[in-house]
Amino acid sequence: MTYYTAITIIVWTALLVLSFLVYENARLEKRQKLLLYVTYAIISLAALSEWLGVLFAGNTNIPIWVIRVVKLCDYVLTPITGGIIIFQLPSKTIWKKLLMVIIILNTLFQLISVFTGWMTIITETHGYVHGPLYFVYIAFYALILLILVIEFALYGRKYTKRNLFSLYLIVGLVVLGILLQEIIGNQIRTAYITIVIGASFLFIHYVEFSQRETDKQIQEQMIKISIDPLTNLKSRHAYMEEINELEKEKSLPTDLVVFSIDINGLKLANDTKGHLVGDELIQGAADNIRRVFAKYGNCYRVGGDEFMVIAYLKKELVSKLKNDFKHNIMKWRGSNNLTLSASIGSATAFHNPDVTIEKLIYLSDQEMYKAKSDYYRNSGMDRRQN
Repeated sequence: MTYYTAITIIVWTALLVLSFLVYENARLEKRQKLLLYVTYAIISLAALSEWLGVLFAGNTNIPIWVIRVVKLCDYVLTPITGGIIIFQLPSKTIWKKLLMVIIILNTLFQLISVFTGWMTIITETHGYVHGPLYFVYIAFYALILLILVIEFALYGRKYTKRNLFSLYLIVGLVVLGILLQEIIGNQIRTAYITIVIGASFLFIHYVEFSQRETDKQIQEQMIKISIDPLTNLKSRHAYMEEINELEKEKSLPTDLVVFSIDINGLKLANDTKGHLVGDELIQGAADNIRRVFAKYGNCYRVGGDEFMVIAYLKKELVSKLKNDFKHNIMKWRGSNNLTLSASIGSATAFHNPDVTIEKLIYLSDQEMYKAKSDYYRNSGMDRRQN
């Protein structure tokens, strides 16, 4: 067995391993997997054609037409191996269309060359030498490599500089292996071993980037879940997460303060003026809550007209902030001179030592409910309908 044959066997084995890695990767879509399978199959066939060309050269027992067919497959498939990597990239550019044109032109040129000897001249000893128009093939191949570099440069824009550098190194490796074989020639066969190594690195790079994209999407989804879309306050989901974290504490921080806030008369506004007016009242309450409390802690919309604030501040500020909120609410005006009313309650860990967060929330709610009851009693409104 020759050294080149051993390297070719390693190439085929590596491509088989890559195919299994693709098969086992659950993050890849069926279309992506199919494209990778086709890529590895074409590289395998191209490597086979080159290996057979070397094996058959000078063997008079092999018919000349077989050698011509093998060299045809070699010169058709080899440029495609460089181009097929480009088609793994998800971007759609004019360069890919140009690549297809070049591949088609090279294929036609190779088919004609079988009968004209433009590319390969078969000697009497069944060896072969480059034909008079071999430079045309080199030009096609060079254009494909140029497009490969351009496509990766365009695709690399979505990566950070650190990831982009590694991407360029992969391209450089593939180009280097191909150039070494074409320039040095003879028995120096470096193209397919570097193409396979490059394909392996590209697969690793792609999987890592896909994972980062997945992590980013999960993070974006978590942000959406954690933010109330109507008010841009934190959502009930985020509220429950903070409560769960506070439940794990052996004792609550002494500067912890819970505020419970509820809009007065929202149901009446929805029923008589429509839900758009109700939404405006909710947004108005949220804006005032954010303005007064945001710098001290987290503000949540936990229900239709229910809000919670979990803050950390000096106990002397509690009454001031409640009064500031009430004052802002009284001054607030919406469209068509719409007014807003809300009830607020609070409970501090300082005044309620050794209580759980659930108990603190309960105490805050009770104070808010009392304020709400006083509001409805003083206004003469029926709370059950509001």
